[in-house]
Amino acid sequence: MTHAADEMLLGFTRALRAAGLAVTPDRAQTYLRALSLVGVDDRAATYAAGRATLCSGPSDLDVYAQVFESWFLTGQSDAVARARPEQSLTQADLTEDSAAGDALEHDSADDETLRAMASEVEVLRHRDIAELDMAEKARLAGLFATLRPRAPRRSAHRRTAWHRGDLDTHRTLRRTLARMGEPGEIAWHRRGTRPRRVVLLVDVSGSMSAYADALLRLAHAFVVSSAQGRVDVFTLGTRLTHVTLAMRQRDASRAIIAAGQTVPDWSGGTRLGETLKIFLDRWGQRGMARGSVVVMFSDGWERGDADLLAEQMRRLHRLAHSVVWVNPHRGKAGYQPVQQGIVAALPFVDEFLAGHSMRTFADLVEVVADA
Repeated sequence: MTHAADEMLLGFTRALRAAGLAVTPDRAQTYLRALSLVGVDDRAATYAAGRATLCSGPSDLDVYAQVFESWFLTGQSDAVARARPEQSLTQADLTEDSAAGDALEHDSADDETLRAMASEVEVLRHRDIAELDMAEKARLAGLFATLRPRAPRRSAHRRTAWHRGDLDTHRTLRRTLARMGEPGEIAWHRRGTRPRRVVLLVDVSGSMSAYADALLRLAHAFVVSSAQGRVDVFTLGTRLTHVTLAMRQRDASRAIIAAGQTVPDWSGGTRLGETLKIFLDRWGQRGMARGSVVVMFSDGWERGDADLLAEQMRRLHRLAHSVVWVNPHRGKAGYQPVQQGIVAALPFVDEFLAGHSMRTFADLVEVVADA
């Protein structure tokens, strides 16, 4: 199988995991090995191989069938319909005539299926997350693996070897001495870089509940991509909760469940000014926000004091290297930043971005990396 096929199939296993199936990495690898034997061109074989390797019991079959149809776009496919439990499909059932007919139509059908899949995925990337149904959200969960967050960089005091830059006199002298005084290659160096900390503040109040799951999956992608632990995640509502430890689990669904068990004010009210003050007093002022890229995910519906929020945003702007505000409503037609929280915060925001779709999440990843 090609690398693209492997990515598509692994994305399918992640979608199943997001839908509630206990798809372990071992089962996913077994699934890939099974398809390397039966081939990915046969959708019926793909369906049957997944049932045999990814489902742990009869209760998983209905969910598996729903996610399979949504992921591979074969809801009208006769091959998949025949492969379902109520109508088993075996190799002996295929006659020579039907096999010959399949061979003639095989190439064109696969091309049409792949084009349909690519088109559907591209449409899904631009859809508003709040408008997706459960099957579409399961597919969307698999797309988060395509995001590749990169840490922003900052200058370090230590210098590193480079092919140009400033003359490295010590290394050049050592090379000359090693050659018994004979002139040699000149060594150069430059100021090195190190990762800049990223802090994600996710509003999980009632007005943001339609986007909370996707935003936490995005936060999980940032955390697991950070090899040096330079990403911290907090949830905001009526309280401030540090959920970085929960987000460090490799499986996104388990990380979100663990975070949900930690957050006491899920889908509650919004007191951005108070919670931001707690963050700055307890963590930010002591160093977490200093020189960091701070990303606030919120629609700006502030139930507390807007003047307090403006004051704390001013403090945050002085401490942080860059402040990014992500509003799910920013990308919608006719949106105007009239909420009192947004009005209070915007003078102290470096980037004001949309955050309602996978396309906008990809844009955010680039903005953070280039901060």
